[in-house]
Amino acid sequence: MSQEIAVEFRHVTFRRNHRPLVANLNFSIFKGEALVLVGRSGSGKTTTMKLINRLFTPTQGEVLFNNIPTIQWNAIKLRRKIGYVIQETGLFPHFTVERNVGLVPSLENWKPNQIKSRVYEMLHLVGLEPENFAQRYPHELSGGQRQRVGVARALAADPPVLLMDEPFGALDPITRLELQREFKRLQQELGKTVVFVTHDIQEAFVLASRIGLMYGGELVVLGTPAEFMRSPHPEALAFLQCLKPS
Repeated sequence: MSQEIAVEFRHVTFRRNHRPLVANLNFSIFKGEALVLVGRSGSGKTTTMKLINRLFTPTQGEVLFNNIPTIQWNAIKLRRKIGYVIQETGLFPHFTVERNVGLVPSLENWKPNQIKSRVYEMLHLVGLEPENFAQRYPHELSGGQRQRVGVARALAADPPVLLMDEPFGALDPITRLELQREFKRLQQELGKTVVFVTHDIQEAFVLASRIGLMYGGELVVLGTPAEFMRSPHPEALAFLQCLKPS
């Protein structure tokens, strides 16, 4: 794995109503890695992720994307360089699958035939035959299919970084495992930098090259799955008790 830095947190604190939601975050996310942030509800996982694409702005410190502080980026340009997938997928219900996936390329003024070609390529990539799915609407898809479309849309403009906020959390266990495995294959094949938020430690061990454990708004453990297994931190031990024996 390349040790080039994609995103860097330097002494980052974010407060809301004078209360810190995250405090003193200092870590780097390397290009091409899959960093999974785990933690209980309210631990600061999603807040940390939203600081990357400037949905939140640090109260103190700075987040750097491509070595430039996010506050120096035009927010729209920044977000178009960062794919974003959430649990509900955020698909536009009145857009076809083709139009949903092609949204960012169209905003970037790609040519229509280039957009169509890219949409079909992305649908193939996530295992949806374009001939069967391109003209459907989100309500005509299963939950797993909608998540695949959400991933295709996030990848369509070829962003270097992908943020994923509990994208598989609402799916049944079998579909969830299928998508986890499919996404791991995709991430390794494409070499994208991925930041993935989950409260499911099992999911973290399937997907992560490194695991970051959030607790009380702080990053208390950061390391490879093997290093996480050896962590003496009480919160890490509590999460490890949730691992199913393989």
